[in-house]
Amino acid sequence: MTNNRVLVVAAHADDEALGCAGTLAKHTASGDQVSIIFMTDGVSSRYPSNTEQSQARSDAKLKAMELLGITNIYQHSFPDNKMDSVPLLDIVQVVEQTISDIQPTIIYTHFASDLNIDHRVTHNAVMTACRPQKTSSVKTILSFEVLSSTEWNSPSQTAFTPQYIVDITNFWAVKEKVLNCYQEELRVFPHSRSLQCIEALATLRGATHGLNKAEAFFVERIIN
Repeated sequence: MTNNRVLVVAAHADDEALGCAGTLAKHTASGDQVSIIFMTDGVSSRYPSNTEQSQARSDAKLKAMELLGITNIYQHSFPDNKMDSVPLLDIVQVVEQTISDIQPTIIYTHFASDLNIDHRVTHNAVMTACRPQKTSSVKTILSFEVLSSTEWNSPSQTAFTPQYIVDITNFWAVKEKVLNCYQEELRVFPHSRSLQCIEALATLRGATHGLNKAEAFFVERIIN
């Protein structure tokens, strides 16, 4: 994974930690340029007008980005857990502008069938902004899984069936540090957003493919 321009489009700060922090650490270690979009502040639906909580999440995000070696950060202010209240076009245009600015070759974003509404809207915005056209820089779109959202959706929805596996054995320690930046979002085991469960998933994804630790992705598009 070298010579790539990578863009992560995440609804909330901590989604990147849960979904693809090991992969992002691997990208930056390889010298790839990584940028990230956060769509909401991630807390205003729980703590309306609480500037202290908002600042705490922002501080956690910046610590996480420093650990991942990401300096190109776009923070937007769409309504937390209410992104479906905004016209999709408005969200698409934000994503389109960033894609135009940085010309990414790889995009990581949310899975289409996540329980969280912001995840689903973000996914739709990315896929709309990345309509396959000859002039598009985007060659690969991968959806990550977020524990406590991806696996919690209705069984009637499309299941997360990953086809793209990234070995993060050498980057698990970085992912764990990034996760610990978001202490307020972690829970006590057996909650699926506990460190024990997150590590168990990485172990499962790895062992399923003969690796110690891995992150798994649903392939939306790969153009070679």
